[in-house]
Order: sequence, then C-alpha cells, then structure tokens
Amino acid sequence: MTTPLTLTPGRAPDGAAVLKVVGEIDMSNTDAFDAALDGIEGRLVVDLSECEYLDSAGLSVLFAHASRIEVVASPVLVPVLTFSGLATMVTVRGS
Repeated sequence: MTTPLTLTPGRAPDGAAVLKVVGEIDMSNTDAFDAALDGIEGRLVVDLSECEYLDSAGLSVLFAHASRIEVVASPVLVPVLTFSGLATMVTVRGS
C-alpha cells in the first residue's frame, strides 16, 4: 500500500522552482518523489513544511539531489535533516 503523498510543482514569487510536498515520504512512494525531483530542471526548493514524515528512503532521495536543492522544513523535520547530515550539504530553512 502506498502512503498518501501529494507533489505539486510550482514557482516562488522570485521565480525559483518549488516542489511542494504534502503527506508522508517513505519507501512506498520514493519513486514518485524522485521522479518529481527529476522532472524539474535546475535549482529547486523542496518545500517539506507540510510533510509529516520522512524515512531513510526519502532522505536518500534528498541526498541524491543535494547538489541542486534547498529545503524548507517543518520544525519536526529540521532535526532529522540536521542529524542525517543533509543540513551540512544543503540550505535548510524552517517553515
């Protein structure tokens, strides 16, 4: 069974590409998450402010795209991104 996840591409007011993530990212839906990231070229803001859960499979997708992403995270996810080491590779902003 796939965990509910909504991935919505868009643009920030400054024109930056944004991928809005709502729901939970786990091993059941990381293929869709990875494909959504692959589908957006160039620099990208990954908005996880409404992401309620992120497991190691989801983290691995973020690490794979670390060279071109910035992350906006909820207060629940900031410690996960920091402890995993991702925050040393990408900019992580709180929501």
